[in-house]
Amino acid sequence: MVERCKILLKGGEGEIVEKKSRFIALTQPVKTEEEALAFIETVKKKYWDARHHCFAYCIGDQNQLQRCSDDGEPSQTAGRPMLEVILGVGVHNLCLVVTRYFGGTLLGTGGLVRAYSGAAKEGLANSTIIEKCLGKRLTITTDYTGVGKIQYLMGQKKIATLDSRYTEKVEIEIMVPVWELETMIKEITETTNGQAVLTEGESQYYGTLNGEVVLL
Repeated sequence: MVERCKILLKGGEGEIVEKKSRFIALTQPVKTEEEALAFIETVKKKYWDARHHCFAYCIGDQNQLQRCSDDGEPSQTAGRPMLEVILGVGVHNLCLVVTRYFGGTLLGTGGLVRAYSGAAKEGLANSTIIEKCLGKRLTITTDYTGVGKIQYLMGQKKIATLDSRYTEKVEIEIMVPVWELETMIKEITETTNGQAVLTEGESQYYGTLNGEVVLL
């Protein structure tokens, strides 16, 4: 299993104009080629009167599936530059479509590459991209005297809290990146002088958006 990678959480839209040609970029999270192809068809129907619908998509934690299309533009001037933008950003599991409304002026191969790359960057800039991490749920049971120390440690480590329960004891459920788990357990044990009880839960992918945990 891949421990971390960037993914598209929410699609977005961007647009640029080059010599009166409009280039409209839309992105969508996808997990399968079928989902990517369905999104491409949706965009084609939305902009049915446009001349070109060029696309690129990458699927898999290691981009095992990569496809792109120039859709009638000169070879290597649209789909491939768009794919290179995606790979350069390092984001996975997304489909990018750039629709062109021809403005009457030929841009040449260099101009097309710049336009499609620019539109792709604009679309991605308006999308929500997060880092997908493999984490482990860890429940910390402690008395009230240990809470402050644990919360301080979590703040230093930027560890996400999933839930907190205050009864006779305090239970704090956190999500720890798998590569930090052993260190985190050791430091919590040392910080509480071995008084905290630690219970490991299931592994799960997650991300953080605006300080909040997003379970994936």
